[in-house]
Amino acid sequence: MEYFDLIVIGFGKGGKTLAATMGRLGKRVAMVEQSAQMYGGTCINIGCVPTKALVHHAEHPGAGSPAERHRKAVDDTRALTTTLRGKNFANLDTIDSVTVITGRATFLDAKTVRVTAGDDVLELGAETIVINTGAVPTVPPIPGLRASARLLTSTDLIDLDHLPKRLAILGGGYVGVEFASMYAQFSSAVTVLDAGPRIMPREDEDVAEAATEILRGAGVEFVPGAHVTAVRDIENGVEITYEAGGETHTLAADEVLAATGRTPATEGLGLERAGVRTTPSGAVEVDEFLRTSSPNVYAVGDVNGGPQFTYISLDDSRIVTDQLTGRGRRSTVDRKFVPYTVFMSPALSRVGLTEREAVERGLPVKVVEKAVADIAGMPRAKIVGETRGLMKFVVDRETDLILGATLLSVDSQELINLVTLAMRQGTTASELRDAIYTHPSSTEAFNEVLSTAPRETHREGNVLS
Repeated sequence: MEYFDLIVIGFGKGGKTLAATMGRLGKRVAMVEQSAQMYGGTCINIGCVPTKALVHHAEHPGAGSPAERHRKAVDDTRALTTTLRGKNFANLDTIDSVTVITGRATFLDAKTVRVTAGDDVLELGAETIVINTGAVPTVPPIPGLRASARLLTSTDLIDLDHLPKRLAILGGGYVGVEFASMYAQFSSAVTVLDAGPRIMPREDEDVAEAATEILRGAGVEFVPGAHVTAVRDIENGVEITYEAGGETHTLAADEVLAATGRTPATEGLGLERAGVRTTPSGAVEVDEFLRTSSPNVYAVGDVNGGPQFTYISLDDSRIVTDQLTGRGRRSTVDRKFVPYTVFMSPALSRVGLTEREAVERGLPVKVVEKAVADIAGMPRAKIVGETRGLMKFVVDRETDLILGATLLSVDSQELINLVTLAMRQGTTASELRDAIYTHPSSTEAFNEVLSTAPRETHREGNVLS
């Protein structure tokens, strides 16, 4: 038995940040990660970094055939993640009081874990244990899907050596949209089978429609209302059977991507032995301070059921650090206006309320929006040759405060952070409109968009008008 001040299970953003912080304070920390290929966590190895690297390669194709360009993109991405993985390991390994242990951790009780790696077994004890095991791709229970040799998850697809000529994607959510955009640009024939009536159901209908048209223009085909009933391997591919419009259809593809969400990774942790409860969705149950039902055990990152973003995991680490070394006041309640980006091409970014959400809450709403192609005061879009998309702001017509913004445009992943800061600081739409921005930039589009004549939105029964 080895004793530590802190055990962190999982090398993700929140866990590694917390481990480094506590280690630099002189605390004895054990970082337990089940795979040496996951040093640094999901984002570095199989999430944000490799997918966005592939998006970049897809948007900026080099010389060669589509298959050659794809292979170079995968090779370059592997090299990048290998470099970052090594740096992440070194960042902890060079702290004298931090020990990185590779193996699978299982709780024996609330203060003890067993780590196994082959025939090797360690038992570790600590007053505080942090669960940071992340989430894994969800594979829906469709007959034949799990058994298919052609099944891919997002983890598989980013490391695929060959370019699928025909790629079927199950799910029209954010992951499905991102991969559809990426692989269409790599020249795959992409078909998205979505059970819902449209992609990205959390977005306003006009935004989803604009995104759909952009993706269709890139060659993506959509089948809305598709209920997949069976998957079976055929010679040189896979056949997907689905029902849509009251009829049964089949689709042949080279590979099928299950893009139907991610499930918190708690299997095999032995949480019941530590007295740690989980939610009906399988996430570790936490309070606003990220404490579990066992007082000395915390959960950070995707495993706790919060928004599945790296930057949320980072903020989780700040909350737990405050619990362990500070005044213990920081909590998830403090979070306001968390933005996100879907890296289709161009990127779709949003913060705050959609138009529909604001109206459903009974707020006095006015909306200003403009197609990027019509924004004269945004020459950067024309300079870089990306004039697709729109910008949309939802504003409280009484206070002039920004309730939400959706930016489907070039540079939206950067612009949304400025809007988010403005919302957090109570900056009005008029102040954002009249601010001085550099030229030529994407930001200066706000001068024009927020000067557009607004339209008011009201709720009549179940209809927005």
